[in-house]
Amino acid sequence: MPLLVHLADERESSNIQKNGIKLRKDRKGIFCMPVLQNFYVSHQWLRELKRSGTRTYVGVYFKLDSEELVYAGKFNQEHKHIKLTHAIKEIMSLEDPLGYELIVDRKILASEISKIKILPQKLGWRYYPTSHNTKPTCACPVCIPSGSIKGKRLREKIEPPIKDIGYDKIIINFRTLKMKKKYVNYLGK
Repeated sequence: MPLLVHLADERESSNIQKNGIKLRKDRKGIFCMPVLQNFYVSHQWLRELKRSGTRTYVGVYFKLDSEELVYAGKFNQEHKHIKLTHAIKEIMSLEDPLGYELIVDRKILASEISKIKILPQKLGWRYYPTSHNTKPTCACPVCIPSGSIKGKRLREKIEPPIKDIGYDKIIINFRTLKMKKKYVNYLGK
C-alpha cells in the first residue's frame, strides 16, 4: 500500500484526523502526491497553495490500495484514469516530475490516515514549476502584477523611471543648445 500526502490547512487538521478528508464541491477530488525519496517533489505544491492565503500547511499522510484508480497528470494537461501503482511509476520515470499531481475521486477515511505533520513552509514553487528560473521581459502589469513581491524593484530594474530634472535645468539646457546652434551656424558647419 503506497503512502500518499495531501496538503491541508493546519486549522483543519484536527477535523481531518477525526473525519478524514472530505470531497469539496468546488474541486474534482482530493489532490495528493506519492511520498517519494525526493521530499521536494512529494511536497512541491506547498508554496503554490500558500498563495491562496492560508498561513500554515500540514502534510496529511495516508495509505491507499495500489490497485485503486486515480487521475494522474501534469496540472495543465489532460489527466489519465489509471491505477495508483502505474501513476507512481510514471512520476518516478519522468525527467521533470514538477507540476505532476494525483487526484483521488473519493473521500479519504480517517482509518486510512497514518499521520499529520507540520511541514517547512518555504517548500515548492509558485505560479508554475520553472517560474523561479525565468525573468519577465517587460514591466507591464501582466508580467509584474501590482502588489507582487519585490515588484516595484523589478519594474524599475527593467524600465528605469524617468528622473524629473526640474524647470530651471530645462531652461539652462535649452539656452545652451541655442548657443551651440548659433555657434555652429556662425562657423558654417
